[in-house]
Amino acid sequence: MPKDWTIPAELQPQPGNYAFNLDAALNAVVALRATAPADAFTAGALGTEREGSGVVIGDDGLVLTIGYLITEAEDVWITTAEGRSVPGHALAFDAESGFGLVQPLGRLPLPKLELGDSDAAALGEPVLFASAGGRRRAMETRVVGRQEFAGYWEYLLDDAIFTAPAHPFWGGGALIDRHGKLVGIGSLSLQQGDARGNRMDMNMIVPIDLLRPILGDLRSFGQVNRPPQPWLGLYAMEDDERVVIGGVADGGPADQAGLRQGDQVLAVDEDAVSDLAGLWRLVRGRGPAGARVMLSVQRDSRRIRVPVATVDRRLLLKTPRMH
Repeated sequence: MPKDWTIPAELQPQPGNYAFNLDAALNAVVALRATAPADAFTAGALGTEREGSGVVIGDDGLVLTIGYLITEAEDVWITTAEGRSVPGHALAFDAESGFGLVQPLGRLPLPKLELGDSDAAALGEPVLFASAGGRRRAMETRVVGRQEFAGYWEYLLDDAIFTAPAHPFWGGGALIDRHGKLVGIGSLSLQQGDARGNRMDMNMIVPIDLLRPILGDLRSFGQVNRPPQPWLGLYAMEDDERVVIGGVADGGPADQAGLRQGDQVLAVDEDAVSDLAGLWRLVRGRGPAGARVMLSVQRDSRRIRVPVATVDRRLLLKTPRMH
């Protein structure tokens, strides 16, 4: 991200408007820079050089971020608002929630942000969205939505948080409630239109409540102790009330099964697919990774049935080397 950018002054938070120590809270938000090898499975989609933010949540300096920043990363650097940098280790990534953890490998004398309650980010509630850099890179925003979110990359949240106006550097940023507690981590930016053709830029936030039940496993084992989700290796999108394949991961199950860009997904086994969230739910309902699913797709004027053997996506990812 550009080094000299700032949030417009009228959107920046002012200490006198908050009952907590604003600067201390914002100092818990750090910059992350990660490098993945060129032959990493995710290098094509995410690149090898990634930048974003993270939030100190542990007394030992443990940093919470959005997982795509550190997936397969071999080198991670953590930089404070004052410009001090220490190396880090990509400790954990959970594809189901989207969270990632970074363990600093040097002293990181920063305050931590206490975990809050995602329910505090209720519809209409004023909140702060902060990326690394203190007040000049934090903005006052508002919760404009609490609803299901389906991502094209086989990602599904039952109750995502949406905020507006949108922060321009969202990846791994902190959503902070009016009590100074962390209620979510920034994932992406998107647009939503209304019936009159107006469009609103928003950030999608992963609720912090998803972290609580898995934090212990992520810290101890680098992953969550649960059956791995089935992964198809396809990218799908909604188009005029249809679910269409936009691409497949090279060498993934969908690619090996012969699915193609442009195929319209009609059904999983005998269950009709009505939307993107429904597709991911039907696939996950067939069991853990390794389950075979039969996808019915429309290709040109033909309806064909394609069996796909799902896999555990984690097995395709490089394990970060220990420092």
